[in-house]
Amino acid sequence: MMLKLFTLLNLIFISLVNVQLVEAKIRRYKWEVKYEYKSPDCFRKLVITVNGRTPGPTILAKENDTIVVELKNSLLTENVAIYWHGIRQKGTPWFDGTEGVTQCPILPGETFIYRFVVDRPGTYLYHAHYGMQREAGLYGSIRVAPEKPEPFSYDYDRSIILNDWYHKSTHEQATGLSSIPFQWVEEPQSLLIQGKGKFNCSQLTAPSLNVSSFCDASKPECSPYVLTVVPGKTFRLRISSLTALSALSFQIEGHNMTVVEADGHYVEPFVVQNLFIYSGETYSVLIKADQDPSRNYWATTNVVNRPPKTPPGLAILNYYPNNPKRLPPTAPPPGPYWDDVQPRLNQSLAIKAHQNFTTPPPPISDRLILFLNTQNLVNGYRRWSVNNVSFNLPNIPYLISLKNDLTQAFDQTPPPNGFNLTSYDIYNIPENRNGTASSAIYRLSFNSTVDIVLQNAKYNENGSTSETHPWHLHGHDFWVLGYGEGKFDMYKDPRKYNLVNPIMKNTVPVHPYGWTALRFQADNPGAWAFHCHIESHFYMGMGVVFAEGIERLGKLPSSIMGCVGH
Repeated sequence: MMLKLFTLLNLIFISLVNVQLVEAKIRRYKWEVKYEYKSPDCFRKLVITVNGRTPGPTILAKENDTIVVELKNSLLTENVAIYWHGIRQKGTPWFDGTEGVTQCPILPGETFIYRFVVDRPGTYLYHAHYGMQREAGLYGSIRVAPEKPEPFSYDYDRSIILNDWYHKSTHEQATGLSSIPFQWVEEPQSLLIQGKGKFNCSQLTAPSLNVSSFCDASKPECSPYVLTVVPGKTFRLRISSLTALSALSFQIEGHNMTVVEADGHYVEPFVVQNLFIYSGETYSVLIKADQDPSRNYWATTNVVNRPPKTPPGLAILNYYPNNPKRLPPTAPPPGPYWDDVQPRLNQSLAIKAHQNFTTPPPPISDRLILFLNTQNLVNGYRRWSVNNVSFNLPNIPYLISLKNDLTQAFDQTPPPNGFNLTSYDIYNIPENRNGTASSAIYRLSFNSTVDIVLQNAKYNENGSTSETHPWHLHGHDFWVLGYGEGKFDMYKDPRKYNLVNPIMKNTVPVHPYGWTALRFQADNPGAWAFHCHIESHFYMGMGVVFAEGIERLGKLPSSIMGCVGH
């Protein structure tokens, strides 16, 4: 009798273990998205939160796990969609989370379920992809652990997201961008490190204002973010940027950083004191806690590429067991010169694939597309454009219209495959700046190899202005073949491409008055956005959509079709 009971209990135990093992590969999250009053930089405003938080909860998973997010939209008067930044969505293009491209938006009060596989280890993000909601606070981290050993070791693992922060609502900003006369969003009021910053409330002075009612520097909510380390240990810091506008540098006082991962790919380690990071990028750096343990140190982030009208973002590197609220005894270190492009270009050139994790690109491509970043006037409205064409999202998402052959849903005239490379002067504004708007897409042959060359140029009359643009591709990683200064030479520059150990990324900068060359394989059936990751630039039309292998997709889920008439 006892033996039978023991056997029964043992079988029950084994069954429970097996259930847990299966269940452990499905990570379930239940989220509610809504507006709440928050003061991330001491200034009180309406913020979009996930379960009451901004940044939202971190998704922790292991390679090849399935993520299930049950998302309720409680914004009351706004639609929403969440994009899983860096997740390729192999086999699930409808859950990419890009409103107008892969799904209809989630209406107020509705619940939508995202379900997808995280098929590679690394550092990724999630954020809103509807209008300009990302900069209202709807964002967070995704951390995917590997199944195999990594080419470096560390004792602790931490994540931070760098952000810039505006006091105006996204609705006010969008209205200005869509008006005649045009009203630019200007520079952000603060820089946040893991959702915390410090705005100088004393700048808000007017006889009729009760400043303390909406700006209070004593709030714990806006105290500096604290990163605690144990002396002598090495910690991995996963640094991501989701800025709306700003290119940033990041440094930790007195500590070098060894870069080991970029956008989910291992790199040949290299050491920096300032890490330059652009919106949409993720990096892992290793930091040894080897300084004087009796004190704390500053972690700072500064604006580069634009005149820095925004104060630095500050956090504290806390050496345990020091008081985490104890401020460092020194002044925060100054950032690099904002207009010095060379160190930023040098960092871009330094990033190579790790020798044991190198995937060489195809030696030649099937198609070359040249993208010139331009700012144009379209019917009197100022728009950002690619090859003088400003992108408009259609009413029916591309994935749905392509699968169902709804040819009237978007413009069918193919967009330009380039610009006049010979005659275009990247250092001067063309006399005729008028452009057009279109919802046309680039159709790619399935499994073809595509080269993209991004070309930067002067875009407005204010001095020698050429902006850094971080370009991000959905559904794929690309090989970064090279960077260059000046105008791309179609005959000479490809000879300099790195075809041996180029890094693969999903987001890459094109530097002022320079070019960046990418190569990717169109091997993921679906419709995929490729756009500048600066929030206002994409809103103003700086992007395109690639379509590939649509005929290989099965029936689309009905849950993505809420905006399509039946």
